Amino acid sequence: MEYFNYIAISLVVWNVVTFLLYGMDKRRAKNNEWRISEAMLIAYAFLMGGVGSLLGMSVFRHKTKHLKFKVLIPLAAIMNVGVVVYVLRFIVQS
Repeated sequence: MEYFNYIAISLVVWNVVTFLLYGMDKRRAKNNEWRISEAMLIAYAFLMGGVGSLLGMSVFRHKTKHLKFKVLIPLAAIMNVGVVVYVLRFIVQS
C-alpha cells in the first residue's frame, strides 16, 4: 500500500504541472510570445493530467471556445478518473 502514496503524490504533482501549463500558455498568448502547442496541452491531459487541464481551462479561461478542447479535455478527465478507479479496485482486491 506504500506505493499507493507515491502514485497519488505523482498524480497530484502532474495535475498541478498541467494546470500551470495552461496558465503559462494564457500568459504567453496575452504577451504575444511563443506558445505551448495545442497538441502538447491535450497530450498532458490524456497522460493523467485531465483534472489539471479542466481546472486550468476554467481558472485561466483558456481554450474554452475551442471545440476540440471542449470535447477532448473532459474526455481525458473522465478517462483519467476511470483509470484511477480501476487501479484502486485492483489494489483493494490484492
